[in-house]
This record gives sequence, structure tokens and C-alpha cells, in this order.
Amino acid sequence: MRQPDRRRSIHGDHCMALKDLALPFAKARRALALGVLTLALPCASGAQEYFDRYGLSPDSPAVDLGVQPLGYPSGVISSVMQRDRLLKKALAAAKLPLHTHPFRRGADMVGLLGERRLEAGLLGDMPTLLAASSGSVWIVGLVKQSPTAVVAKGDTQVAGLAGKRIGYVDASSAHLTLLQGLTSAGIGESQVTLVPLGVADMPDALQRNDIDAFAGWEPATTIALGKSDRNHIVFKGLTTDYFVIEQSFEKRHPQAARQIVAGFLRAIEWMRRSPAHLQQAARWAMADTQAFSGKPAALSPAQIAGITRREILEVPSAPTVLMRPGAPPLKQEFDFLMQMGKLPASGAWSAVQAAFAYDGLARVLAEAQAFQLRNFDYEN
Repeated sequence: MRQPDRRRSIHGDHCMALKDLALPFAKARRALALGVLTLALPCASGAQEYFDRYGLSPDSPAVDLGVQPLGYPSGVISSVMQRDRLLKKALAAAKLPLHTHPFRRGADMVGLLGERRLEAGLLGDMPTLLAASSGSVWIVGLVKQSPTAVVAKGDTQVAGLAGKRIGYVDASSAHLTLLQGLTSAGIGESQVTLVPLGVADMPDALQRNDIDAFAGWEPATTIALGKSDRNHIVFKGLTTDYFVIEQSFEKRHPQAARQIVAGFLRAIEWMRRSPAHLQQAARWAMADTQAFSGKPAALSPAQIAGITRREILEVPSAPTVLMRPGAPPLKQEFDFLMQMGKLPASGAWSAVQAAFAYDGLARVLAEAQAFQLRNFDYEN
């Protein structure tokens, strides 16, 4: 896969023609969702993407769920959800089998959600904004609330990142944190060398001196800090992950969408109920990480459980997204990314606000017995 040019604006207008403006309304809405990904991410090289082998199609009878096994606690929650017999049974009764598909980064799901080839996914805040600003998804609930970090070695501080090689995942929550950190120090993107890397590869790349710093999330941060006393955090940003559902799927199958929400709620409640449950979930997540990456998980079950507790289970309101008057969730991030030119000009804050208006989580919570929120049955 071709690596992105570090000088290229993330919206890459030269990659997209405006011919979609002539499409009928029904097709234009879909084209807008596709355009957001084209605008937001580097142009495809024509080479086959790793997720092409999943055979995702808008005509598939399955509920296709996109997950990120390389990040915690998102990967822990999805590991529990995909083993939920109650969820699978409820969807099978509606002739909608559950299929889960692993992704290296949330941005890879945005276009698939816009094309209606995924029905749901767990995304970081920047991919959530990309999907929601196009009007293609509902934002269901909170998956994590945690710091992402810029990790550097030696005596480097954030003001000393100019001229450095920085590992990053394009269009990710940590990319947003990196942009905020550079801006705080008066450093422009053109003053650093951005090195595209998988988040799982960042700690080793830092150790080998292939890069001078990286912007990542758990477990990469913990792994890097554990590798050397010289590695340290130079900038932190508070980021959020979200569970999203594709809007047209929810319109066609509202009850099935609520069953998926119930599976999401059950996963979090089950882990909260017992340390033994959380340890089991961590072991499942380790297995899913290895199955996708081909490498053993670098953290122990106890470390993964600790991250999951801090970043979701101990967040009192989670997974409900709190709507604070005067401070809507993701508004500050939206404004910053628009100012930096990292979101397409066609992206609308009103669409993000509308995405938060989905009431599926509240309705499922109100019908806890009907949706079996206090019953648990998981595959080993």
C-alpha cells in the first residue's frame, strides 16, 4: 500500500471530481459519504486493500461489524460482543447473521460505512467525525474516554519535535492529538517528517531509532514506556472512541440495530460485574490481536484489564454520551480539524449533531428486560 505524502493535505481535493453533484438525491447522499473518505484520506494507489478480501457488500444479508483488535479498550469490547450468543441468536432470528471484521484503523471503515458495506463499527473521534459529518452514521455510545499521547525519547519535548521523524496513523484520534501538540508549540506539519506506521509497530520502531517520536494510543503507549526509561510522554490529548451504526441499516432494521446496541451494553455491563469477567475479556482480546496481527499481544491480561477499567468501565456515565450545555461532544475537535483543513469543506457540524440524536441506546436501557441486558451467555 502506498505511503501518504507527508506534505499532502489530508483532504486531497485533487483526488475527487465533482461529477457527483449531478447525481439524483438518493445517489448523491451516498456519494457524499464516499467523498468524505476520498477527501479525508490519501488517494488509493489502485493496489488491493487488506480489507477487500472480506467481500463486504451492501447486498450482504449479514450484519457486518468493523472492529479494531489492535487498540484497547475498543478491541476488548468487540471481543466480548463477537462472542455474545444472545446477540447472535437475536440477529439470526431476523435472518441477519453477525459477522465481525478486523481493521488496522478506524479510518479504513469510514468509506465502507458510507458505501453501506458495514452496518456498524467502533471508531476513534476523528473517523467518527468523518463519518458523521457526511450524515452516514448514528453515534450510539462511548467506547472509551482516554488520553492519546505523543511519545518521544531522550530529552525531547514537544517544542523540540521540529525536524523529527514522527510515527502516526493517518486520520486517527492520535493524529488529532499530534496536530494539537504541534500547534501548541507553533510547529507546522511541514516542519516534521510524518512516518505512516501501524500503531502496533510504533514502540519497536522507536526502540530501533527508525523514528524519534510517535503519536499513538493504548497499548502502544504503555509498551513504549516499558521498553526504556528514556521514552516519555511529551504531549497528551483527551480523546474518545464511539460505537456507530450506519443510518440506512437502522432505518431498514430498527429492531436489529437495537439488538446490536444491547450486545454493546451487555459487553460493558458483564465486564463491570466481575474482575474474572474482565480478565476473560482481556484474554479474548489478546487472542483476537494475535489472530489479526500474527504476533502475540505485548501486554498481559492484567495490563489490558487495567486499561479497560480506566478508559471505559470506570467512566461513570459510560457508555451514555453526556450532552453538556454549551460544550457539545466533538465540537471542539470538529472546529480544530476544519480550521486545519483536515475535514472536507462539505462536512457539516449539523450532521454531527444529528448523529448524536439517535435514541437507540436510551430505548434499549428503558427496556432492559426485553433486550436481556442482565442475561449473559458468551462463547469460550
